[in-house]
Amino acid sequence: MSDVATSAPIEEQLEAYRSELTGYCYRMLGSVFEAEDAVQDTFVRAWRGFDRFEGRSALRSWLYRIATNVCLTMLSSAQRRVMPMDLGPAGSGRAADPGEPRPDEIWVGPAPDSRVLPESSDPADVIAARESVRLAFVAALQHLPPRQRAVLILREVLAWSAQEVADLLDTSVASVNSALQRARTTLAAVDTAADVYKPMDEEQKALLARYVRAFEAYDLDALATLLHEDVVLSMPPVPLWLRGHDDIRAWMSGTGSGCRGSRLVPVVANGLPAFGQYRPSLTGSGHDPWALIVLQVSAGRIAEVTNFLDTERLFPLFGLPARLA
Repeated sequence: MSDVATSAPIEEQLEAYRSELTGYCYRMLGSVFEAEDAVQDTFVRAWRGFDRFEGRSALRSWLYRIATNVCLTMLSSAQRRVMPMDLGPAGSGRAADPGEPRPDEIWVGPAPDSRVLPESSDPADVIAARESVRLAFVAALQHLPPRQRAVLILREVLAWSAQEVADLLDTSVASVNSALQRARTTLAAVDTAADVYKPMDEEQKALLARYVRAFEAYDLDALATLLHEDVVLSMPPVPLWLRGHDDIRAWMSGTGSGCRGSRLVPVVANGLPAFGQYRPSLTGSGHDPWALIVLQVSAGRIAEVTNFLDTERLFPLFGLPARLA
């Protein structure tokens, strides 16, 4: 992809950068819906100002400057997005109170790979891109002040030079390097390690197949063998989260037992294996949407399960059917 303006219509030139800009804004904002709004705002500003641009600098750099300013403005009046683990201690027991659902604006949300990752034929680039949108990494980024967040993404994820970042942010190279060091220190305190998702890896395929069989059969013994001892389960937008085999099993056999008889439809979210979960319909016919399940795998076992319950918005985003007959 060319990094400079061409003679192609402005709309075509802008559209070529949509997915990578959406990925950048998603890492900045923690919401794919807000990211898409930010990119649309970026394109509107670029279209209006294109006659003043005239190809004097790299189009890509110019668009990232606009997108960064849009994101920083949005973040200046927004609450930091979080995961349930940021809000309080883990719950316990069969009847742990899930709590009242919190507003969507406070949660880090999932994203389809197709919306936030540019296409690439290089396997190494694909793996690196998946790593950079993992749910745990995006959640960890939200702990950084906005400008530090931008510096870290531009330097560590997009491999911009310190001078390029300094030019974009209208600051000095020394300030960029200082911000990057502080950002690295903050992220080092947040555990984001996980196996890279490789859809064609036979070991990972076998693990996911076993997970589907155990979940759909609601075989809690079989499910437990696939989980790490300190596995974490969370369910945005409710604040409850659970840690460890015993509490998760107790929850699933108690309050969560309505998931018995569910069906799972595979998708990919944040470079991770994911499933649309459909619970048996209360009408007695078919299955209705219940959750988007995103799995984090580490050392060959499942380390984290995030059940996003906002199916009304998320299922269409991921191309999942409205219900299963």
